[in-house]
Amino acid sequence: MKINDLYIAIGNRIKYLREEKGISQQDLAARCDFEKSNMSRIEAGKTNLTIKTVYKICSALNIKISDIFYDI
Repeated sequence: MKINDLYIAIGNRIKYLREEKGISQQDLAARCDFEKSNMSRIEAGKTNLTIKTVYKICSALNIKISDIFYDI
């Protein structure tokens, strides 16, 4: 898997988990103290996430960090 493919897979997984919980992209961004445009880039796989960013997203979604990387 190429690194860009990994970013896209992680972004898709975050989007899937967010939608599964019925949370809008805007609401998730606000819960993480991000701009909506940043959340959009994350879900599109256009950014390299830090552990801190992954932690914020997982906390906001009330999921484990391993849930983000499940089946990638």
